Amino acid sequence: MPEFRLNARSLRACSKAGLRRLALSVIALLPLQSLPAAADSTLNVITSLSTNDPMYEGLVRFKSDVESKSDGDIRIRIFVGSQLGNDSDMLEQAMLGANVAVLADGGRLAVYQNELGILGAPYLVQSYEQIDQLTRTELFASWADEMATRHGLHIFSFNWWQGARHLLTQTPVVTPSDMQGIRMRTIGAPVWIQTIDAMGATPTPLAWAEVYSGLQQQVIDAAEAQYTGMWGARLYEVISHVTKTGHIQLISGLVGSERWFQSLTLQQQQMVTNAAIEAGRYASQKVHAAEADIEKALKARGVVISEPDTEPFRKATEVVYENLGYSALFQDIQALLKETGDAHD
Repeated sequence: MPEFRLNARSLRACSKAGLRRLALSVIALLPLQSLPAAADSTLNVITSLSTNDPMYEGLVRFKSDVESKSDGDIRIRIFVGSQLGNDSDMLEQAMLGANVAVLADGGRLAVYQNELGILGAPYLVQSYEQIDQLTRTELFASWADEMATRHGLHIFSFNWWQGARHLLTQTPVVTPSDMQGIRMRTIGAPVWIQTIDAMGATPTPLAWAEVYSGLQQQVIDAAEAQYTGMWGARLYEVISHVTKTGHIQLISGLVGSERWFQSLTLQQQQMVTNAAIEAGRYASQKVHAAEADIEKALKARGVVISEPDTEPFRKATEVVYENLGYSALFQDIQALLKETGDAHD
């Protein structure tokens, strides 16, 4: 077995997350050091979502396609409920070469590739079609290539649409002023925190698995989530109002180790990529089909659902682009979407 050496990245991980994580990283790396491309290769896919979420169905589709088309040479293992660790921990493991992958949104990836953070910015796109257009551009490909080169993180596909994010509260919300003083759970990434702050609430990062108990025990007052995530986590049991602001279109990517990906043959790489893209489309279609049924079920359980004028929320969140230095990039993306959209007309 080749000698394992601590490099600068390993040392940074040590200082940041402690010896325990580094030890796990070393253990995870050891099998990969001697793994030839033609050998049996396993990818562990971790998600914080439940098994009744359409994203899970997409991951099952990904597993089935990869294993069948590789004749069993590549195996996919799926772990739900963050069984092996939270998304940030798993991304750190992937950077170190561990055979892991997670569904991660752009906001969470911004720490590695700043431009990806704009994918989680408020009111960036209006539909899944625009998301699909954007993630197939050369601009997006350049971001993905740079992240792989600089940080060892590989994007298998970035077309996993989980739905529009809405406000989940205990009191009615009509305008941003109604959110003053509300402690609202959100993802702990700058673009999400800035968005919730601009909308008037107090952003409170909390692990997704802790949101139900946080609402139940009043550690937080509210949350924001897409229908499928809310339904899978049974949050309708601990909130009473859903305000359909659609402030963020939650688009995620299946992201894992560039080292693991490069251990595959070129044919295997293409097959895995195609499987990830098709699985993302499949999961996204499942989300779209499920949303109407979920809304009916929420109403049947007594949840009050309202559709406010979103213009005040759009205006309030424009500052997010300025604060994060995304104003010019926002304009570039809008022009790109118009250009590609016109080309498809």
